[in-house]
Amino acid sequence: MIPKLQEKQKAIELRKQGLSYNEILREVPVAKSTLSLWLRSVGLSQKQKQRLTEKKLASMKRGQEACRAKRIRITQEIKSVARKEVGKITKRDLWLIGVALYWAEGSKEKEIDGRVRNGRVRLSNSDPFLIKTFLKWLTEIRRVPKTDIAFRIYLHETSRHRLLEVQKYWSEILNFPLDCFQKVSWKKNIIKTKRKNIGKNYFGLIDLDVRRSTTLYREIAGWIEGVYKNL
Repeated sequence: MIPKLQEKQKAIELRKQGLSYNEILREVPVAKSTLSLWLRSVGLSQKQKQRLTEKKLASMKRGQEACRAKRIRITQEIKSVARKEVGKITKRDLWLIGVALYWAEGSKEKEIDGRVRNGRVRLSNSDPFLIKTFLKWLTEIRRVPKTDIAFRIYLHETSRHRLLEVQKYWSEILNFPLDCFQKVSWKKNIIKTKRKNIGKNYFGLIDLDVRRSTTLYREIAGWIEGVYKNL
């Protein structure tokens, strides 16, 4: 019984010094329920409470960082395996990819007053990888001259001060001269989004327009129908 009383007294003294339950358990190896019973009437000063709170928050932060590191590692491993599964992309693969991209993101003909307007190739998106892939399709698969490709930037007016930065970003990433990105349309609606790509990571949306592309547009429409019918 005496050793138990000694353990209790030691636990109380350590608690009065402001130690946490886990710290005390390293010195007094008893059940946590027993320790809680012993210490329920032991008060702590505000400074001691603050120390324990800070220690708890630091422990939570370390746990979150460990989980984040694990999540990043797992994500990288999955993406690495997935990239290898793609393998070499043939010209036919790229051709079908371009058709699918236009099917999903390209503009379509609209009937107005009973007449269908002549369409032309036009695609809008904010994803630089998607825009670059479609450009590769246009220039390498369909042999569209770069001089026939025009761009317009759609940017929220809250980013007016970043216009030159945005223009340089698209010029560098798409490998077109800066002069090709002088057309800008300003968005004035209120931003309501939970997306993270805002602020310094926001570079607006690119509208890609191909001049003299009515024939190509009709070919794409036919290819889309062909893909659907041959699925």
